[in-house]
Amino acid sequence: MPFPRTPHVPALTPVLSAAIASLACLALAGCGGDPQASAAPGAQPVSAPKAEVSGNPDTWPLTGLMVESGESIQEHPVLVLKMDNTPGSAPQQGLGSADLVVEELVEGGVTRLAAFYYSSIPDAVGPVRSMRASDIGIVTPVGASMVTSGAASVTISRIRDAGIPYFNEDSAGFYRESSRSAPYNLFTDLGAVAEEAAVTPGRPPDYLPFGSADALPAGQAATSIQARFSPARTTTWSFRDGRYVNDNGFAGEDDQFPADSVLVLEVKVGDAGYRDPAGNTVPETEFVGGGEAMLFHGGRLVRGTWAKPGLDSALTLSTQAGDLDVPPGRTWIELVPQDGGDVTFD
Repeated sequence: MPFPRTPHVPALTPVLSAAIASLACLALAGCGGDPQASAAPGAQPVSAPKAEVSGNPDTWPLTGLMVESGESIQEHPVLVLKMDNTPGSAPQQGLGSADLVVEELVEGGVTRLAAFYYSSIPDAVGPVRSMRASDIGIVTPVGASMVTSGAASVTISRIRDAGIPYFNEDSAGFYRESSRSAPYNLFTDLGAVAEEAAVTPGRPPDYLPFGSADALPAGQAATSIQARFSPARTTTWSFRDGRYVNDNGFAGEDDQFPADSVLVLEVKVGDAGYRDPAGNTVPETEFVGGGEAMLFHGGRLVRGTWAKPGLDSALTLSTQAGDLDVPPGRTWIELVPQDGGDVTFD
């Protein structure tokens, strides 16, 4: 179902489980795979793939921002940490240091975050949760390594087949926070992970098509956003003081992601082929192909379409007038289901 053309909230048909099933899922340690997390085989990270050197060497590949000092080639790959995004995760730590964040649907109708780190590597980050096959299309365009609690065995096989290095609880830097309860108590010192990661020879390619804000089409006013993933999760944003604030997020008060843009992409969601411990079907976001796109920047909305021919392909955006570029800055990407999800704004 295409994104609505008018700023109102239509009635939706539930797409995953009822709220009681969601709560049951959250009460279990895994909520989609953490109890099935595999430490071996496959716990040892494989060698990182060689990153393609592309883009402007004077800008950061995940934000398009100018490098103020040093250079945009780091001695570690892009690290993508899977972070819990339910009330049990509060307060999330390290989200404010991320370069880019992707929010994706998981079982029980809730969402999980893929937080990208490259220009800055914080210390304590978490809670760390498990990865999904959906992450293959999310992380491969920049040759990233994943930071995760683990995954179901079928997911680990697919992640390894895709050549994606990953670090889990058996790796350096991981620890359990005694003040929290499982599964929301797994954290990592991301600096220790970066030191253990294979050196990446070169600058990763740009994750988004970056371009000047002056070239952005005028679009229409939109200062609040409601991105609905399921009956159990709607992520809301308000445009305040030049940036977008996540009104119902779980980050610490001084550790929120500073979103300069919110990019909403309509995606197909399939079945990953297994169930979580609560019996919920595990969804798989298909971040390949194309669909409608909504770029929110500067309190305005520009509509367009997105395209991504392969799982490892770069994301491109366009309007009827031509290419659509994202202004440099930190971007939060919402992968909203084509069926059952919607996006409204005011």
